[in-house]
Amino acid sequence: MFSLLFLLALFVAAIALHSTTRRFVRNRLRYVDAIQKSLAPVVAGGAAFLAAGAVVAIVPVLGIGTALSAAFAVGSGVAAGARDIRQGTSPIAYGP
Repeated sequence: MFSLLFLLALFVAAIALHSTTRRFVRNRLRYVDAIQKSLAPVVAGGAAFLAAGAVVAIVPVLGIGTALSAAFAVGSGVAAGARDIRQGTSPIAYGP
């Protein structure tokens, strides 16, 4: 029962990380040339893996799969946000 709840929480966290990262890249990193490089999603995913790995080491109920899914979600969010910028589908951000 608990494993199903943890899996559901993992999916929700991955979706939240992906959408937050995509929106950040679209709105805040629009004029940064380095985000358009093909290595940017890999670097962002690696940094997310290191950060999530530190959390996984402290919280005993989380495993390495959590860190890997967080890294994949952040990397795919960066790639999708950069693609939005290239295609011109980036909405104008109003507000904070």
